Amino acid sequence: MRSEDEDEFRRFTAARWPGLVRTAYLLTGDLGHAEDLAQTTLIKAYRSWHRVRGVDDVDAYVRKILINANRSRFRAKRPVELSVATLPEPQAPPDAGSGVEERDVLFAALAGLPPRQRAIVVLRYWEDLGEGEVAALLGCSVGTVKSQASRALAKLRTDAGLAGLSPFRDPAAAMKGVRA
Repeated sequence: MRSEDEDEFRRFTAARWPGLVRTAYLLTGDLGHAEDLAQTTLIKAYRSWHRVRGVDDVDAYVRKILINANRSRFRAKRPVELSVATLPEPQAPPDAGSGVEERDVLFAALAGLPPRQRAIVVLRYWEDLGEGEVAALLGCSVGTVKSQASRALAKLRTDAGLAGLSPFRDPAAAMKGVRA
């Protein structure tokens, strides 16, 4: 790759890394998996940067790589996770700003959704994409996006953790109000 292309890719990576990790975290529910997924996404984008940088919407293209890489996680053989007798000390939240508790409750509720519904909710309400864009990214119909979003929001409305927090009466509004 030419040095100009590498510089462009470095700038792109620096600017998009936090957003990619946030989206990946919402899809995976685990910061470690999210960082791995974002890194995998950027590796794939780097390998074909000459093609990626030529598309009309580079962010949408990279987001599609992220979604596909997340889907591949479920197809690949998963590593065995072993239970331990004593749990490690919990890590401090990434930032200590206001709304951390609400964000954690929202993330826990998202983790309870099936992967496809979680992806639809994250893309539709967190990334603020239209139904058509979400359908194109996930390779499904707009009707599927609508029905799965409706089911996911209904499930979030009945989540006990979210019910105790007044801003979360409407999960779609909560997705826009709480940012990582």
